[in-house]
Amino acid sequence: MIRVGIIGCGKIAQVRHIPEYLANAHAEIVGYYNRTRGRAEELAQRYGGTVYATIPEMLADSSIDAVSVCTANTAHARESIAALEAGKHVLCEKPMASTLADCEAMISAADRNGKKLMIDQNQRFVRAHRKARELIEAGAIGEVLTFRTTFGHGGPETWSINPGPSTWFFDAKSAAMGAMADLGVHKTDLIQYLLGSTVVETSAKLTTRDKRGPSGELIGVDDNATCIYTMDDGVVGTMTASWTYYGAEDNTTIIYGTKGIMRLYDDPTFSLKLVLRNGEEVCYRLDQIQTNDNQTSTGIIDAFVDCIENDTAPEISGESVLTAMRAVFGSIESSTTGRSVKVNQAR
Repeated sequence: MIRVGIIGCGKIAQVRHIPEYLANAHAEIVGYYNRTRGRAEELAQRYGGTVYATIPEMLADSSIDAVSVCTANTAHARESIAALEAGKHVLCEKPMASTLADCEAMISAADRNGKKLMIDQNQRFVRAHRKARELIEAGAIGEVLTFRTTFGHGGPETWSINPGPSTWFFDAKSAAMGAMADLGVHKTDLIQYLLGSTVVETSAKLTTRDKRGPSGELIGVDDNATCIYTMDDGVVGTMTASWTYYGAEDNTTIIYGTKGIMRLYDDPTFSLKLVLRNGEEVCYRLDQIQTNDNQTSTGIIDAFVDCIENDTAPEISGESVLTAMRAVFGSIESSTTGRSVKVNQAR
């Protein structure tokens, strides 16, 4: 049995981590820490377990094998590294960290202590995405020429544990980055996963168009990001992330190849559709992608628990996410400087 502590008891912990641990027969939640203690106490009363006054107190508990880090972006590296140094395995929410140096430090801490570090880039586990990767590798749409991938919804203030303009997502000190890191990192990681290639150049524009904080002023992080990515095999495509899609959520990816087009999650019935050059259509009804209003099991927790139990490498390791994070930071640099940025993927 893998004994787990939850660090940060906000919305993502409550709708994803905790329910998925509870559903896993090989995991047990033994305790909670939250800066606002009352929230941790509510969860302990509901599900059982200990409330820890501080993170060091939790990490000092030798009965805990692993932790989920579900706090604000700028705390991810600090709390993950502390847990790894304390001998705990770590599942960290995305984005991995708020600086590239912090991402690399997290990986080094995992290596140094011989512990698992997994990042919640859950779109790799979605069934249609897994099938899409298989079909692309098999040449179903021929040679990939270009792509467009999008993730947009009405914004985190509609979903976070404290809804409204006071959400930490809008606070640059807590979030560091906006839609690019919240949603763009998902689709950046996904397109690399689907194509089996990495982003080596980005030309990006990050803007703050509409979101306002409690004062009524525009927030200090981006609410829209548009990137042109060049992959290491020469494929060029676009990635768009937005917090201002005030209607249906858009979580689609379309990949264009020499033999046809692959469409992911842009049809209400079929999660994956091939529209081939010869006029043939091949449709797959595999699942419906998770939305903020429809949370389903992601498989992340099961994979994390499994890699600990069987002492295997995490399927979504910190190392494997580093390439996407480099593209994210390169895109922020590109938007700031107004120039295309080469993304150095060497480590």
